[in-house]
Amino acid sequence: MSKNSCCRGPGYATPLDAMKSGPREKLLYTVTVQPNLDEPHGDYLSTIDVDPESPTYCQIIHRTFTNRKGDELHHSGWNACSSCYYVDQNAKSIPKRDRLVLPAINSDFIYILDVVKDPRKPEIIKVIDGDVLKSHNVTGPHTTHCLANGNIMISVMGDAQGNAKGDFILFDSDFNCIGTWTKGEKKALCGYDFWYQPHFDVMVASEWGAPNKFRRGWQSGDLDDMTQYGCRINFYKWSTQTLYQTIDLGTDGITPLEIRFLHDPKRAEGFVGCALNAKVFYFKKKSDSDEFEAKKVIDIPGKLVDTGSGTAENMGGMISDIIISLDDKFLYVNCWRHGDVRQYDISDPENPKLTGQLFLGGAICSDLPNVVVKEDKELKERPPARYVKGHRLEGGPQMMQLSLDGKRLYVSTSLYSPWDKQFYPQMVSKGGHICLIDVDTVNGGISLNENFFVDFANEPYGPGLPHEMRYPGGDCTSDIWLANDA
Repeated sequence: MSKNSCCRGPGYATPLDAMKSGPREKLLYTVTVQPNLDEPHGDYLSTIDVDPESPTYCQIIHRTFTNRKGDELHHSGWNACSSCYYVDQNAKSIPKRDRLVLPAINSDFIYILDVVKDPRKPEIIKVIDGDVLKSHNVTGPHTTHCLANGNIMISVMGDAQGNAKGDFILFDSDFNCIGTWTKGEKKALCGYDFWYQPHFDVMVASEWGAPNKFRRGWQSGDLDDMTQYGCRINFYKWSTQTLYQTIDLGTDGITPLEIRFLHDPKRAEGFVGCALNAKVFYFKKKSDSDEFEAKKVIDIPGKLVDTGSGTAENMGGMISDIIISLDDKFLYVNCWRHGDVRQYDISDPENPKLTGQLFLGGAICSDLPNVVVKEDKELKERPPARYVKGHRLEGGPQMMQLSLDGKRLYVSTSLYSPWDKQFYPQMVSKGGHICLIDVDTVNGGISLNENFFVDFANEPYGPGLPHEMRYPGGDCTSDIWLANDA
């Protein structure tokens, strides 16, 4: 950061400052998908009260509807975060974290919400039409991160026709579209998530697949063309906005989704969770060059399962989310299909140590009558179904959000509604939920909080599907820190 910085913007000076000084979360903004595509109110942002001292604790206290069919809200991000904390003395204004950005990966629309006027009742103040993205030959907007210069960048996964394309679309602070970010002729084959580290002049991005493939549900035959499905991580020069290295992770690395550098901005290393076959790769910068190397450090074996068809097939764990505590001590990994959340000690990041495991549903529960597990290299018996406050946990653990102090891990259930309908139709018909895991931050270990349960069964327009979660003041996946050299 510039030594001429004079003012404080949003967020916190360092990750440890956020962990030690940040307030306990009181509101949880949760992207909620309407699975009924004929329902005109569409998807919405649920505001959930998570203040234990509040009379409406564990309740959805407001819903901000898009009033548009078929959006598929997915991830969200801020117009400003801790990357804007140090403000240059010549800056015309100090950034404020006052806008939540909600891209829709099916319609390509982007919704901008005011969360400051009334934090308990966010309000849509601007809608960016999907044609704006198509005019730049991109679709499928996914991850949103603010930049230190005030711009907002959103990763995209497709071209205007829905074929695979890895790029990023830029908006200014008033959400006027600037254009695509990547320069030069070299482009990533696929796109998904990203994280940047200006101190090392690098940004890393992951890959899912072509929108016109994943939007119709999972089909194993899609892997016949790996230009349309991801198995690579891509490294960019931050200063020149050019792609300079691609690492092919092979079969183990198919669908590398959530990707994170460690929070410490002076450590050029991180993790990516590869969904289909449930592997986690660790990557780090080489000591003698700008290039990175990657190796598999977590290998969760598939299970040979007959789900009622009469034929046993390999069931991968489906790691669809990972999250790192702000002190870079613990890594959390979900297995949406197998049904468990895992905690790893990453004090030695090249050798993660399993310190906690908790089953919260999944596709192999012992009470599922048509399921037969033929081979399981990890478990001696199938896990029982889990109940909280009398509710059976349908579906599997999906998106996670960790409290700033690392003591509470919120877990939702929806991955992506076409895939939810394919893999967990019972969860779709009954509605998803959010659970809370209590974390031992000293010794490691996780346990289910039996007193917390947010049910999306009885929503105003039918059962809802909760996906990504955010706190109003930033969290472990929204905020990126820059190295301060002042």
